[in-house]
Amino acid sequence: MRNIFLFIRRYFTFVTFLALQVISLSILFRYNKFHHAVGMGVANEFTGWMNSKYSRIDRYFHLNDENDRVHRLNDSLLNLLSKNFTKSDTSSKLFEDSVRYDTLLFQRRYIWRDAQVVYNTVNQQENYFQINRGFRQGVHDDMGVVNSDGALVGVVLNVSDNYSQAMSLINVQSTRSVVMKKSGNLGTITWDGKDPEFLVLNDIPKSDSIARGDTVITGPYSVNYPPGLMVGTVYAFLTGNTGSTFYTIKLKAAANFRALQQVHVVENLSYNEQSTLLNDTRKKMAALKQQRR
Repeated sequence: MRNIFLFIRRYFTFVTFLALQVISLSILFRYNKFHHAVGMGVANEFTGWMNSKYSRIDRYFHLNDENDRVHRLNDSLLNLLSKNFTKSDTSSKLFEDSVRYDTLLFQRRYIWRDAQVVYNTVNQQENYFQINRGFRQGVHDDMGVVNSDGALVGVVLNVSDNYSQAMSLINVQSTRSVVMKKSGNLGTITWDGKDPEFLVLNDIPKSDSIARGDTVITGPYSVNYPPGLMVGTVYAFLTGNTGSTFYTIKLKAAANFRALQQVHVVENLSYNEQSTLLNDTRKKMAALKQQRR
C-alpha cells in the first residue's frame, strides 16, 4: 500500500495532466459537431481495422471447417450432374425399380461420396493413397476416385470397415481407358515410374490430328467411373517405334498427386450388373474355346 501512495505522489502531476486531457478531449468531441464527426470517423476506422485483423485470424483457425463444408457442398452438386443419370426405357419396364429417378425419369447411375486422403505416396513405383471412407460408408472395390478439381486420381483397390486403399494413376501397374476429347479416339494411360506430374498415353492412331494442350478425358466404356472426367493434357510426343501407327504421348496429369487432400468416391450403381455380364461372357468364350479343342 505504501508503494502505491509513493507512486501516486511521484507521478501525481503527470496523472493529473492525463486525466484533464481526457476530460477536455471528451468535452471537445461531445459538444463540437465537427470534432465529433472527425472523432467518430477515426474511431470507426480503428475499430474496422481491428475487426478485419480479428476476422483474418478467426478465418485462419476455421479453415478446416470451411474446407469440409465446401467439399460437402461440391459433393452435393456433383450428384446433380446430368451425366450421373441415364434415360429409363419405361415402355419395357416390368417392375418398379428402387433406384431413384429425377423429374425427367432419368435413372441415377452414379453416386458421389466425399472423403479425405489420410495417406499418400508419390515416390514409389507402385503408389497408393488411403481415404477415410470404407465399407460402412458405402465404398466398395473398383470405385473411381476423383480429386476436388474433378480429375481422375485412382481406383479403390481394397476396403476395410472405415478406410479404403486406392491405386493411384501414378502406379506402374495402373492401366486406364481414356479418350481424346476432340476426336473421341480411344487410348490407354499408364505411368512410366518417373515423374508424378506426367502420364503416358498410348494407342492413339497417328491418323488423329493431335496438338499440344489437347484434352484427355475418361471415356464411356469404364464401369469404374463416369465419362468426361479430366485426366490430363497433351504435353509432348515421345519418340519410339517410327514404324508404329500409334502415338506415344507424354501427358500432363490434371491432378496434383503430391497434394491430394479432398477427394470424391464415385459409385456406379450398375457396376454389379455390368461386371457380372462381362465375367459371364468371358466364361462362355473360354468354354467355347475348350469345346473347339
